[in-house]
Amino acid sequence: MVTVSHLVGKIIKDKPFLEEALRRGIINYVALAQELQPQIEKELGKKVKTSAVMMALRRLNELLQKKGILRNELKFKSEDISIRSSLFEITILKSSNTISNIRKIYDITDFSRGDMLTITHGIYEITIIASSRLTKKIEKILENEHIIKIIGSLGALTIKIPANSIETVGLFYNVTKILNWENINIVEIVSTFTEMTFILKEDDLARAFEAMRRN
Repeated sequence: MVTVSHLVGKIIKDKPFLEEALRRGIINYVALAQELQPQIEKELGKKVKTSAVMMALRRLNELLQKKGILRNELKFKSEDISIRSSLFEITILKSSNTISNIRKIYDITDFSRGDMLTITHGIYEITIIASSRLTKKIEKILENEHIIKIIGSLGALTIKIPANSIETVGLFYNVTKILNWENINIVEIVSTFTEMTFILKEDDLARAFEAMRRN
C-alpha cells in the first residue's frame, strides 16, 4: 500500500542534495512539507495534511541518522590531504601502438623531480594524467593516436584513506558530496588501495582542500 511515508522517502531518495540537507538538519520541515504536498496528493489521489507530510519527513530523518554514515564521522587530518597543481589530462582510443607509446611516456617522466603520472585503462579508451611540463612531449608521442580530449589547468587532491576503508559503506559517496556541496566539479577520480585522488580544475584546489580539512 502506498503511503505518505513511502512517497516522501521516494521523493527524497531521488534528490540527493535534499536528502543531505535533511540529514544536516538545515531543512524547514513546514516549508518542505508544503512543497511536497501537491505531488504526494497527486500520487495518492486524495488530500493529505501538511502535518502528515512533516511527520513523514521527521521519521525519515531519524532513519537517515541511524542508517547513514554521518558527516561528522568523516574526519581527515591535514597531513592526510595533499594537493598537486599544474596537471593536464589526455584521453585516447586504444590502438595497436598504445602500449609501446605508454612505455615512452614512462621513460620521459621523472618521478624524482616530482612529476605526476597516472594512466587509467578503460575498455576502449585510456586516460593519461600528467604534469603540465610534459604536455608537448606526450602530445608528440601520441600524435598518431586518436585523441579524444585534452584538458589543461588541472590539479589533484589526494586523500590517504585507511586500509580497512573497503569495509566502509558509502566512503566515496560521502567524500564526493563534500565537494558537491562546495559546487566543485570533479573531472576524474583515481584511486589505489589507500589513496583517493580527485582531479579538479586548478582554480578549485584551494577551496577543495579547505572543504576536506574542515569537514
